[in-house]
Amino acid sequence: MESYKYYGDIIELPRHVSHNHIPMNIQNRAAQFAPFSALTGHNDAVIEKARLTEDFILLDESQIEAINNDLNYIINNFNSIDTIYIKYFIKDEKKHGGRYESKKQGVKKIDAYKNLIILKDNTKINFENILEIKVEENI
Repeated sequence: MESYKYYGDIIELPRHVSHNHIPMNIQNRAAQFAPFSALTGHNDAVIEKARLTEDFILLDESQIEAINNDLNYIINNFNSIDTIYIKYFIKDEKKHGGRYESKKQGVKKIDAYKNLIILKDNTKINFENILEIKVEENI
């Protein structure tokens, strides 16, 4: 009973209730003791910094010529082509570099004026971002 020695005069007193302020509701009282992050956004910044990107691969003249030949073949034989396999670069919006993505899909349109190939799922790929393209024809 060490506490009575020091606090005996106030231990048995009733809890004080203010006459000037209305009592705080339970949710607001609980919010006072909720964990809080002093560095808001820090965790997201660390995750973004750790995210890896790939560098854009520069193609040599023979690779560019092969891709151009395949694109011309697609343009000239548009109706006989069922699907294509295409690997292309997508530039990252936040960091240097990006990622390579592959798809196997039909071609909806080729816009030679804007240098775009548009796939059936409406993916638009700039000719300059194509790393590899293979054609599969209807039999």
